[in-house]
Amino acid sequence: MDYRKLKEEIILYSQEIGIDKIGFTTADTFREMKNRLIRQAESGYQSGFEEPDINKRVHPELIFPEPRSIISIAIAYPSKMKDAPQSKKGERRGIFARASWGTDYHVILRDKLKRLEEFIKGRVPAAITKSMVDTGELVDRAVAERAGIGWSGKNCSIITPEFGSYVYLGEMITSLPLEPDKPMEDRCGDCNKCIDVCPTGALVAGGQLNAKRCIAFLTQTKGFLPDEFRKKLGNRLYGCDTCQTVCPENKGKDFHVHPETEPDPEIAKPLLKPLLSISNRDFKEKFGHVSGSWRGKKPIQRNAIIALAHYKDETALPELIKVLKEDSRPVIRGTAAWAIGKIGGADAEPELQHALDRETDVEVLNEIKKGIQLLETPQ
Repeated sequence: MDYRKLKEEIILYSQEIGIDKIGFTTADTFREMKNRLIRQAESGYQSGFEEPDINKRVHPELIFPEPRSIISIAIAYPSKMKDAPQSKKGERRGIFARASWGTDYHVILRDKLKRLEEFIKGRVPAAITKSMVDTGELVDRAVAERAGIGWSGKNCSIITPEFGSYVYLGEMITSLPLEPDKPMEDRCGDCNKCIDVCPTGALVAGGQLNAKRCIAFLTQTKGFLPDEFRKKLGNRLYGCDTCQTVCPENKGKDFHVHPETEPDPEIAKPLLKPLLSISNRDFKEKFGHVSGSWRGKKPIQRNAIIALAHYKDETALPELIKVLKEDSRPVIRGTAAWAIGKIGGADAEPELQHALDRETDVEVLNEIKKGIQLLETPQ
């Protein structure tokens, strides 16, 4: 088998099916990544969403029989929204991070990888392949870095010369000995903009992230958001783009080459108040196709409540008071109580006092007391 020719054919086919970048690397152990992951675990910086077995994340042979090479792919996505609706008084809006615009990237990448697998097996029927996107054992970024897709930036994203860091990543382990590509030289240099502007100081050093402080992670949690992060959330409903938008390598990068990645402005930047009463069925119907919906509506609703408090939107008080009175979920009731106190208004104190008398959940009672304290404290 002429594997050099096969690699060229794979590259050409990848371009035909809309893969923007493709790279090849060995299936050797990801030794540097293993050291990073160990440091991450020892420092308590893991999110809890990742594969818990570090060895599986860095030893391809533990998850695939006799791996010979790994193919990494990248798909570019837009950084600017066309016809973005304006957030205005009485009609405040939240925002989903760019990686959650358009169709769920897992779906997009899995489709590309499946077609690539079928092409490879059409050429080499005995080939064995295993593809993964984000939720697999391997670290997408480590594979992409070693396969020459881009370099690993200080913002913990893969940065490509062509598309900046606005790329989705996926990979395929194969039994084929395909020639590896060379890694790319790091171009971050002494630039520390992403570290300097991270809203919560989650980027503790270049290329090292304390996931538990990262807003992108925090927006996906389902419990009460710790007080110190509420004022940092702004109007974010899912994810955070700050470390990408300040990156000089992303300046002027905006690609609209895949229709499926284009955002629906009313979904990517939705009105906040309707989110407070949206049903499970309506949430799935409206937001179910975007990656930001994977944790369900609860985190999005909690974040919407915090965003309304951020705006001090008094027009939202009737909806927030209704949530405080009627919602069965302590996290949502409690966050609404805190938001009512943050926003203020004539009805705020009596409603919070009534809630204090009828509430039985200890955590919600604590949030009601915080709301009352906010009313008594000049802001």
